Amino acid sequence: MTEETIRPDLAGQRVGVIGLGLMGKPMARALARAGAELVVSSRSPGPVAELAAEGMIAATGPAAVAGQAGIVILMLTDTNAVETVAEALLPVLRPGHLVIDMGTTAVAATRALAQRVAAVGAEWLDAPVSGGTVAAEGAILTIMAGGSEAAFARALPVLQAMGRRITHVGDSGAGQIAKSANQVIVALTIGAVAEALALARAAGADPAKVRDAIRGGFAESRILDLHGGRMVSGDFTPGGRVTTQVKDLRQAEELAQQSGIDLPTLGLSLELFEMLVDQGDGALDHSALYRLFAR
Repeated sequence: MTEETIRPDLAGQRVGVIGLGLMGKPMARALARAGAELVVSSRSPGPVAELAAEGMIAATGPAAVAGQAGIVILMLTDTNAVETVAEALLPVLRPGHLVIDMGTTAVAATRALAQRVAAVGAEWLDAPVSGGTVAAEGAILTIMAGGSEAAFARALPVLQAMGRRITHVGDSGAGQIAKSANQVIVALTIGAVAEALALARAAGADPAKVRDAIRGGFAESRILDLHGGRMVSGDFTPGGRVTTQVKDLRQAEELAQQSGIDLPTLGLSLELFEMLVDQGDGALDHSALYRLFAR
């Protein structure tokens, strides 16, 4: 089931957001624009203070968020961070709580956490996102969800405040499987665009004009548009960091191994992004893969 954009009215609802990084902060703001009352917490105090100045409620930690909000969104860096926060949440979760993990978390860990949360009468929905900071700021994220029909139905108005295309993929973990598939496509397409524009430059053509020339043809894609634009301008201010791409590809490779499938181009793509980290570019936008080929 896929839902397109319906902007909800969340007035009177209190929603918690844990994790206020590049993605979490604009997502919290989108929820506030929809009328929700936000309770926020993050490892770094700066974003919490910033959002508190905008009228959100600052909480002292994950347990304090769950103590004040029945729906709790996690937007954290990796699986370890999700597991750590879940451990803090579990003692205070009660029937009626819904935890929505919107980061990219390993499938096996997701399913295990969903079972533990269900054991205390609460619900867990994995609902990772795609679209980067631009989509988070515009509340037009693509959201892929895994969990029960009931959990998805309850979460839907909240998700619609942040996203444009929202799909219930299946049971617990299915959203994270979809996100791994998404990240494989993103990584390989970034690699294709980076190599193509580097080839244009090495062969003596203006990469910006080559990009313009192939726009609208079979090579057209969102990545050619946005990331190709970053490559020709040389502006690699992070929307999605290289280190995050590496983490996501490692999870996708692990999932492939667990699923008994060999994905050789995934392995090559992971190696290339790891090379980018090794040369000191891990904090840049993942479109900086272009820097491996064009100097």
